[in-house]
Amino acid sequence: MNGVALTLRTLHHGEHTLERQLLNAAERHHAEHEIHHVATDLAHWSHEHGTLLADTAPAYGLDLSGPPDHPVYGLMTSLREKTADMLGRRPEPGLLLLHDLRDLYLAAAGNSLYWEMLAQAAQATKDTRLLELASSCHPQTLRQARWANTMIKNLSPQLLTGS
Repeated sequence: MNGVALTLRTLHHGEHTLERQLLNAAERHHAEHEIHHVATDLAHWSHEHGTLLADTAPAYGLDLSGPPDHPVYGLMTSLREKTADMLGRRPEPGLLLLHDLRDLYLAAAGNSLYWEMLAQAAQATKDTRLLELASSCHPQTLRQARWANTMIKNLSPQLLTGS
C-alpha cells in the first residue's frame, strides 16, 4: 500500500471517529443546546467526508465501503465509563464537556493534518481528483477544530474556576 492509500485509509478512520465523537458529545450534552446542535451539524460534515473518501478510494486500490472497525476504541470507552460508574466518581458535567471538547479538537486537528498531507501529495503528483477532495473537505475540518477550540476558550474560565 502506498502513502496516498494509507493516508486515505487513515483519514477515513479519522473522519468516522470524529463523526462518532461529535454525535456522542451531542447526546451526552443535549442540555447544552449550542453543543448539541452544532456538534450534530458538524458530525454531518465528517459523515460526508467519509462518504467522499470511500467513493474516491477505489481509484487508489482501496475498498473503504462501510465504517472502519475499531473495537478497541469502543471497548476502552465502555470500560472507562463502567469503571467510573462503579466507583461513583463521574466527572462533573462541565469538566466532562471540556474533556469532550478537547478530544473533538484533537481529532479534528489530526484530520486536518492528513487533509493537508493529501493536498500536498496531490499537488506534487498533479492529481486533480485528490486535490479537489482535499480542497472541498479540509476547510470544513478546520471549522470543526476552530469550533471546539472556541468553545474551550469560552467555557474554560467558568467551568474550571466554578464561577
